[in-house]
Amino acid sequence: MDKQVSRKLHHPLFQRYPENPILSPEQWPYVANATFNPGVATIDGETILLVRVEDMRGFSHLTIARSKDGKTDWRVEVHPALEPEAESREEQWGLEDPRIVFLEERGEYAITYVSFSSSGPLVSLALTEDFQGFTRVGPIMPPEDKDASLFPRRFKGRYALIHRPIIRGEGDIWISFSPDLTHWGNHRVLIHTRPGWWDSQRVGLGTQPIETPEGWLIIYHGIRMTASGSIYRVGLALLDLEEPWRVIRRSDEWVLGPRMRYQQGGDVPGVTFPTGAVFDEETGKLRIYYGIADTRIGLATANMDQLLDCILACPQS
Repeated sequence: MDKQVSRKLHHPLFQRYPENPILSPEQWPYVANATFNPGVATIDGETILLVRVEDMRGFSHLTIARSKDGKTDWRVEVHPALEPEAESREEQWGLEDPRIVFLEERGEYAITYVSFSSSGPLVSLALTEDFQGFTRVGPIMPPEDKDASLFPRRFKGRYALIHRPIIRGEGDIWISFSPDLTHWGNHRVLIHTRPGWWDSQRVGLGTQPIETPEGWLIIYHGIRMTASGSIYRVGLALLDLEEPWRVIRRSDEWVLGPRMRYQQGGDVPGVTFPTGAVFDEETGKLRIYYGIADTRIGLATANMDQLLDCILACPQS
């Protein structure tokens, strides 16, 4: 076996938390079919997960779980934080897959999530200062679109959004810009699918963009169809700090996938779906939270320096 390949196999970038899954429907204070794909934020030393909860009708809403160490002793709120509004056509079939960033100049958190309308999934936005009250901005991208996150800061006065529309049946990652979080334009493809590769069918944003000295670290998921169904794995990309529409590097190989037995049991086996990340500057560790088989929540950690070394060693885009 090639030495470089052998080294990667024996020293994976991401270490799965040994007590995975960290949250399951059985731990919920009310009846739930699945608890997965959480957005994440840290407030007052606590980790907050905004969890997608699927009820027994197949519709989803978002509920908060809190932990002091981001790993154990989760306290799940007994009522949803965000649930479909009866008068909203866009939210007719539920709310899904939040990503969270803190907009420092506004002093509030931006939550992008999927509203499932009768016309298909679309990207919606809500704002909050404290995860106690929420202001719904409403839909910001039409169907069919999902896997979206804002960047935490503006570029030349414009907000930037990564998202995944379906155009002519193609599932690439796009980037768009707005002066006011309402009107969006300058749409362009950011990351393409790669025919024949592990991310050949569709690609979509994983966690929120993470700012590093080398560029914006993008953790994304890629889908490949197989004889037994689709496999969702995780890859890396690096965007220019000031021109985030420029992809500097992209990993050839996936860095995390459904290899453990617990990742094969659930509503949709073979799915590793990251949606939130927390970087601890003191330890240099990155924690990512991901959906396991569309049923439970997993945690994996990585050393940020090693992640950056890995992506910087990849070919230039």
